[in-house]
Amino acid sequence: MIHKTRYLKLPFFFDACGLNKDLKKIRKTEWIEHFNAAAYENAWNCVPLRSLNGRQEHILSLSDMHYEDTDILRRCPYFQGVIDTFECEKTSVRLMALGAGSRIKMHTDKGTSFEDGMARLHVPIITTPDICFTIEDEEVHFSAGNTWYLNANCLHGVNNESKNPRIHLMLDCIVNPWLEKVFLDAGFVPDAPPKYGDASINDNNVGAIISSLIAMNNEPAKQMAARLIAIQNQ
Repeated sequence: MIHKTRYLKLPFFFDACGLNKDLKKIRKTEWIEHFNAAAYENAWNCVPLRSLNGRQEHILSLSDMHYEDTDILRRCPYFQGVIDTFECEKTSVRLMALGAGSRIKMHTDKGTSFEDGMARLHVPIITTPDICFTIEDEEVHFSAGNTWYLNANCLHGVNNESKNPRIHLMLDCIVNPWLEKVFLDAGFVPDAPPKYGDASINDNNVGAIISSLIAMNNEPAKQMAARLIAIQNQ
């Protein structure tokens, strides 16, 4: 699938001094290793600022769960101000540090796109122009202090070949009318919904899927086959 908006720069800029002042309040012992060790090489660490039930050891981003600010965030007023800038509900909010000489391998994070109802925003704190995301087949530098949307349904990865860690403040935001307007004003173009209601079904395989459903010879399968045939014939 070709995504119409792989990334987007939003009209919010935050002060480097304020961001770095709060970053210095984070203790070394509060950085925890990313749970998915297979997804990166060398060092990728996180600090939860908003997490499941406010737990400081929890860095997963899960939908339909109860999220609270952590005690770490309560001593970081500038970070809190950044988060409050976005007038929508947030689930996970984390500091993400990719160590010097480290790499996040190419991967996708399913269900984390604007079209899914969840916008993943990045506010880079420490970075250099030579540190770029590779998003599908394009390299993009997310500049410090700015606010960037990454469609994490896209294949993406990062190389940090610098001598310093790359640190981002990352917010998972629930899409609401306020955020919709921000995105549209910034030039967002949403992906068209899947023709058959499922991204895995397309014109090339729908015939085989219809045949398989009919062969199942039960009412739910027949109804689904009929629906696909109707869409196919539109």
